[in-house]
Amino acid sequence: MSSNQPDTNQTGSRRKAEPQGRRRTREPRRSRVRIRRIALGCVLLLLIGTGCAWGYVQYLDSNIKHGALSFGDQGDTSQDAGGHSALNILLIGSDTRDTAADLALGGARASVGGPVHADVEILLHVSADRSNASLISIPRDTMVDIPACTDPATGKTYPESPHEQITDSLSHGGPGCTVYTWHQLTGIHIDHYMMVDFGGVVSMADAVGGVPVCTLGNVADPYSHLRLTEGTHVIKGVQALEWLRTRHGFGDGSDLYRTQVQHMYLTSMLRQLRSAGTLTDPGRILSLADAATKALTVDDGLDSVGRLAGLADRLKGLQPDRLTTVTMPYAEDPINPKAWVIPMPGDAERLFSMVRGDIPLDAHGNPATTASPSAATPAPASPPPTAAPAAPTRPAEVHLTVQNGSGVAGRATTLTTALRARGFTHTRNGLNAPGHQHTTTLSYAPGDLAGAQLVAKALHLPSADLHESAATPQPLLVVGADWPAGSTFPAVATPSAGAVPTTAAQQSGDQSKCAKVNPVYAW
Repeated sequence: MSSNQPDTNQTGSRRKAEPQGRRRTREPRRSRVRIRRIALGCVLLLLIGTGCAWGYVQYLDSNIKHGALSFGDQGDTSQDAGGHSALNILLIGSDTRDTAADLALGGARASVGGPVHADVEILLHVSADRSNASLISIPRDTMVDIPACTDPATGKTYPESPHEQITDSLSHGGPGCTVYTWHQLTGIHIDHYMMVDFGGVVSMADAVGGVPVCTLGNVADPYSHLRLTEGTHVIKGVQALEWLRTRHGFGDGSDLYRTQVQHMYLTSMLRQLRSAGTLTDPGRILSLADAATKALTVDDGLDSVGRLAGLADRLKGLQPDRLTTVTMPYAEDPINPKAWVIPMPGDAERLFSMVRGDIPLDAHGNPATTASPSAATPAPASPPPTAAPAAPTRPAEVHLTVQNGSGVAGRATTLTTALRARGFTHTRNGLNAPGHQHTTTLSYAPGDLAGAQLVAKALHLPSADLHESAATPQPLLVVGADWPAGSTFPAVATPSAGAVPTTAAQQSGDQSKCAKVNPVYAW
């Protein structure tokens, strides 16, 4: 046999000799192919009700990047009468260029690294009864007070930054500071965050099979490089990123209209995910799981496939026709009116209060939630006469503690003095509450309802602020940031369902509107 003749094994089949180093380079590819085959088989088995692929689940878990939810105290989330909580998820789009791939996609910088910004900030609010949802954007150039943030991962403290663009909050230690900044501005408790970078947008768009979008004209934006003809297109990959980053090519060329274009994309992606061809295709599910776990950075409460799946289960009932998108009402910033905006006084807070109160932003809300504050949350019925000692009928019979959680100095003293003057002689000044509280609350033990109602009537407190608590030995009034002055609660009517301020850029229903093209960049 010639020395250059291929080897054969004992059965006579030919086996080509291969250098050892080359064999090592092939093994990872074979391994990846094997993983994909195993995973696809497991997905198929899971779809018919059996379980497997624990190793693949661990592989997916290892993809997930996660961190602390918030670098500050948000307080507790509120619940409705049935004990259910609304769900608030902050969606963040990062312009990080920490990898060569993101640098190539993002451009504008000569090297990897540099400051990071939260260029996209959208809150997904899902009602406690899961009947409706909303997407609320705050433009990246909104001027806010970024609170002091200490990154628990590094221990580095970033000082408070008054009057700074909200997009800069991400560079103060990460998404935990962006969450805290949102909470401080809106008073809304945020349950989770999800952050995606440039590469993540590309991979997610590919994983869902593309996202349908439409324009009202031909557009060519030289900054984002988006180029589309008039009409509907299914965009994926880099083109999806170009759509989300396009500012000059749409509307008036500002970031303010870009938020609406981003809403169109997200709601279209939701419809795509709900379509029969997406969630019934085992291969598509596998691609989605792999892409999502690699693309997203999430809070520690979503640090596993199991937890992400649990969240998906809570969101699966969302209906596109009950999804409303809103951009925060804004006004020009007097300091720099051509570049910056500020929350519109009054209107922005009105929108935030609707979200805090879980009031639908569309006009299809339950009538029970659209009435006045006193009707929206009926006061609990008084206990039967035999269930408790005689209820107080006069203010002097009520024992009450007042604490200040508003952040405004002297509020507990002011309210204590006012209540004593109104006959509540057993009112005690409890000084400062343990933490900041956005909304005013009046807590009472099960047998103290009548006394709490007397206090609420004297202060004009809405019944929604009354909360029964077995841990409260006597009525406890905690003054929140919604009551910064005066001795009578501000008579502000709770908005009804659909009563979004007219200054808010809003869309409801199936979100099928097409993007307006900036004439400067039409072709």
